[in-house]
This record gives sequence, structure tokens and C-alpha cells, in this order.
Amino acid sequence: MTAHARRVLPAADTALLLEAADLDEAMRLLPALQDAELPGVTELVPAARTVLVRFDPSLVAADALAALLLAVEPAGAAAANGDAVTIPVRYDGQDLAEVAQLLGIGADEVVARHQAATWTVAFTGYAPGFGYLVGDDPLFDVPRRASPRTRIPAGSVGLAGRFSGVYPRESPGGWQLIGRTDAPMWDLSRPQPALLAPGATVRFERVERELVTAAPVAREPVTAAHAVEVVRPGLQLLVQDLGRPGLAAQGVAASGTADRRALREANRAVGNAADEAGLELAGGGATLRFRGPAVVALTGALVDAAVHGEAGTQPVEPGRPVALDDGDELRVGAVRDGLRSLVAVRGGIGLEPVLGSLATDTLAHLGPAPLAAGDVLPLRGPAAATRAVERTRAPRLPLPTAGEEVELRIVLGPRTEWFTDAALDALVGQPWTVTPRSDRVGVRLDGATPLERAREGELDSEGAVTGAIQVPPDGQPVLFLPDHPLTGGYPIIGAVVDRDLDLAGQLPPGARIRFRIAEPTPTRRTSWTRS
Repeated sequence: MTAHARRVLPAADTALLLEAADLDEAMRLLPALQDAELPGVTELVPAARTVLVRFDPSLVAADALAALLLAVEPAGAAAANGDAVTIPVRYDGQDLAEVAQLLGIGADEVVARHQAATWTVAFTGYAPGFGYLVGDDPLFDVPRRASPRTRIPAGSVGLAGRFSGVYPRESPGGWQLIGRTDAPMWDLSRPQPALLAPGATVRFERVERELVTAAPVAREPVTAAHAVEVVRPGLQLLVQDLGRPGLAAQGVAASGTADRRALREANRAVGNAADEAGLELAGGGATLRFRGPAVVALTGALVDAAVHGEAGTQPVEPGRPVALDDGDELRVGAVRDGLRSLVAVRGGIGLEPVLGSLATDTLAHLGPAPLAAGDVLPLRGPAAATRAVERTRAPRLPLPTAGEEVELRIVLGPRTEWFTDAALDALVGQPWTVTPRSDRVGVRLDGATPLERAREGELDSEGAVTGAIQVPPDGQPVLFLPDHPLTGGYPIIGAVVDRDLDLAGQLPPGARIRFRIAEPTPTRRTSWTRS
């Protein structure tokens, strides 16, 4: 790619990746794309030198959208959003001396130049409130740590490559730490929770005072007349809906249930709107006790479930509504196929949405916390439902079990050029086993032949979609699920098509995957360039 060329790469059947010449051009492309209001575009995710463009393929074809994207001219200068933020920093980071040695200057000069530089938020990602800041001092180009830390405290100020940033919450990471701040980078009580938005200018100010950490807020007990009490949560019990798309500018991924079809079917069975929040249970083994009358339905993974109460025991059929009286318990056994069961309750869950959604994002720690024994969730009650209970149900499709093989259709890209021809053959030519280390962030896979790279080095962080197949250096892929990071630095070799994502969310440990390149697909080309 020449210094001034731009390309559009396939990123999924619902996403394209617009690749700029460098960070400056990517920053200038973002406002131009926002102003262009291209048809079918649903979200823009800026990164180091790319913009991920999510789109609705029912409204615009990939080829047509690629041509429109390439026709957009970057703004004359990287646009500032008018915000100026000062962040107080105590420069006592454990990597400060090492950074000084890497840059060939003293620690005091590192601090002085970090403060003197004007930093601009180029893009957000990794976690809600995490801004990638690029400065006007060319000194700062610092390699990441060779071995990432498993725990970095919230408020840590770090350097990586040409970027500086502040960790909004405790998390793992490989940035070089030079200080810490008590400035709240993410605060849901603010109209705009993220302190840093793309285009904002930032200055760091040295302080010497001790930093204070706020105490956590205790959860208040629920006393609602209609409620559900968690007696046993099973392996993992979460509140989930269809997620919170469209918030990439704040570093917020969509998240949402791992099986959208199952949630819609459960809601339809009890008379709720399709996007009403329900409960997502991984692995079965849960017991729920209801306060007041309720109507529930279970879909997704096949489980043995029954209602236990004074009237006796009533089995629960998949996808069919069942009524419960005050004090009745819904007992869910182990899964017999698939991984995640969805429980819808007529009327829905009566919690306050977080950024327009009740979805629990396990990576970003947004939404209700994972449910534990003794937790009580308020319900809006049957009268809040939108329509009558549906007595019929669609035929249930069997889901995979451990040892079974399933096929997932994929679109290749955007970074197939990072891999050898043998790796592309191995991707579709061998089965991949789902490992027990999988979760809602991603399905970690194991194959006999790892995927071999054709090039070494680090890839600049770029946006990723649910279903992306990211390949770390060991060559064993990770299939991203709804709680994946908004941006990532490992190359992505392909992505599962949207229609197969629900199946991907139901893969239990031990199941095997065969990837097949989708034919026909609207993104068969490896790239689009301006002629």
C-alpha cells in the first residue's frame, strides 16, 4: 500500500474496514464519514489507522458502500470536538525509570515532556472510557511490555507506542505505567459518562497529593411485590437483552445476549416485545423463586426444567409458556445440548437501563452484576406485557453437544494477508475444538495445525465485530462473542456471518467447528481500492 492509498477491506458480512495511510488521515476521515451520512451505515469505530464501518446489508450492498467510502475525502485537519480536559497525575508509575531508559533521557524529563505535550483523543476502545491519546511531542514512541500485567489499578497512566492513556478500571494490560490519577474516566452519573471523547484535547498536570478511591455503592434490597429471587445461580446467570449498539464513540461495545434468536423466541412465547430483557443461564443448574404470579418460557440450550410449588411439579417444555404462583420455584437442570438457556418473564425485568440497555457486559462491567444466590430482581408484572401469551412455538433446532461437529460460515478478512496460504487452508480444512477457557468474550479454539503468520510485528489496534476470528501469536484462534473488546491488536483472519452468530454463542466446551467460506457472499473481494 502506498503512502497515500486507501483501501476498504471486508470485516464481516455486516462490516467493512476503511484503511487510511496513517493515524492523522484516519482522524480526519472520521468526521468526514460522520458528515457524509452514507446509506445503511449503522456505526463507525475509529482506531489507529482504520475506521470500522458497520452497515445493514439489506439497505446497502458491500460493493456499493465500499465505493462510497473511498469517495469520501478526509477533512482538512483532524477535527477537535471543542473539549479541553486537564488530568492531574501523580508520576510514581512503576515503569517510569524503564521508560526513561528506553527514551534515553532522565525520568524528570519524561514527566516534564509528558505534561508539556498537547494530547488529542484519537479514538476510544479496549474498555468504556479508555481513550487512545496521541501527542505532539515525537519523543513518545514506547514499546509495550514484553509480558502484560494481569492487574493494572484503575487510574493508571500509561504509554504504548505513540499513545498515552488512562485505565478507567482495574484490568490486565501491557502498557508502560508512568503515573496514576483519581480523575474518574468513566462515570455513569454524568450525561456523557466518558471523560474523554474522540477529538478532545488533553493536558496532564503533575500533583503530589495522595489519591483517594471512592468506596463501592451497596446494592439496595428489593421489596417489590413482583420479583424473582435467585436461589441458585448455576454456572453463570446474567440479565441480557439485545445490547446497546451505537456507543463506540464512548468505548462501549454492544454486548447483549449470545443467542438473539432464543431471546426473541422466549419473549414471543410470554407476550413480551422481542427486545425485552431476560435471563441468560450458562450450563444450567439454577433455581429461581417467584414472588407473585408469573409466566415464563425457556429457550436456547435444552434443559430439564420444572415448576415446583404447592400445586405439585409441572414440567417446562422448551419454548412453551408456563404459569407460576407466588412462592413457586423454577428449577433448571444441566444442559443436554448447547450452552446457554434464555428465560423470559411476562412483563419483563424492572431494573433501570444502563445506557439504554439492561445487558450485562462481563468485560466492561456495564449493566447488572452477574447474579448470585440471594439476589432479588424486581419484575414489572404480567400486566406490563405487550400482547397475549403465545401458545404455539416454532420447531426447536437441536444444538451441538461436546464431541459433535458444527459448521459455521465465515467471510475472510480483513487481515488474511498476515497469514500464509497454508494457514488459510488449515482454517477451513481442519476441525477446531472449543476449549474450556471460553466465555462471553470469546470462544478459544484448539486445532492440530496452528495458523501460521506470513508477517511478524504488531498490528495497530483496529475495530472488531462479534464473530471475528482473531489469531494471537500462538496461532490458535479466538472467536469473539458479544463481550469482546471494541478494538484489538491481533490480526483477524475472518468473521462468522451474522446468521450463524447465535449458533456460535451456543458452543459448549468439547464441541468442534468446521469453518466454511460463505458462498455467495457480498464481500468475496479481498479489498477495494480507488482506481
